[in-house]
Amino acid sequence: MIEPRLPKYQWGQRVKAAVDLVNDGSFPDAPANGLLVGAGGIGEIVKVGMQTEANLPIYVVEFGERLVVGCLEEEITML
Repeated sequence: MIEPRLPKYQWGQRVKAAVDLVNDGSFPDAPANGLLVGAGGIGEIVKVGMQTEANLPIYVVEFGERLVVGCLEEEITML
């Protein structure tokens, strides 16, 4: 069993996208593999969860008013 990794970031923290975030199919109204948020885009963590199979933290980040994206730690960085 893989030990859970503790979250590096917390709810309410402002972060920026470390890489371009593209549609992995989670956004049916956006083109597949289309750009959702460019690297450097500013957002706020609105929820911290856990991917149970790999025991990795998942961050739900709100970029702007209408775009909420699930991110891995490697995809975001502190402001």
